[in-house]
Amino acid sequence: MSQKHSGIELDTSLGYLLKEASTALRLAMEEVLRPLGMTVTHYSCLELLAQRPGMSNSELARGAFVTRQSMNVLLQALERDGHVTRPAEAAVGKVLPARLTPRGRESLREASAAVRAVESRMLGGMSDGEQAEAFRLLQGMIRSLRDNSDGRHGSGRSDQSNGSDRKG
Repeated sequence: MSQKHSGIELDTSLGYLLKEASTALRLAMEEVLRPLGMTVTHYSCLELLAQRPGMSNSELARGAFVTRQSMNVLLQALERDGHVTRPAEAAVGKVLPARLTPRGRESLREASAAVRAVESRMLGGMSDGEQAEAFRLLQGMIRSLRDNSDGRHGSGRSDQSNGSDRKG
């Protein structure tokens, strides 16, 4: 009796491979951040605030790919530990813009070095050209999925970014 499988072939599924890469990257980052007393989300929050001071809880949650509730709990802990400062009351509406403290910047400096080492290890076997091409391809995939999320059909490709705006 033979069963016909009509599902996705994991060995050739790009989506599965991307998820595997994402998981491997997250585990490697957790491994280097744990001795610093950080999680990936903690690091992401500090990195976002360094690059965009004054972000709100909601903006940080979106940037770190977590819920607003999870980010609020993290921000309270970061504030308690002296890594982040927020005003006691919102100047406008309910938004409490967060900013890094000197202690937060120092923690981020150590964590960023550890994360850069992980990214270097991940890209170690690739030339600069291969890295640029991988970046361009991944950006295109993201763009296609986001462009098509509103129900439109087509390639979803646009030439808005060629990877030259990459930071890092």
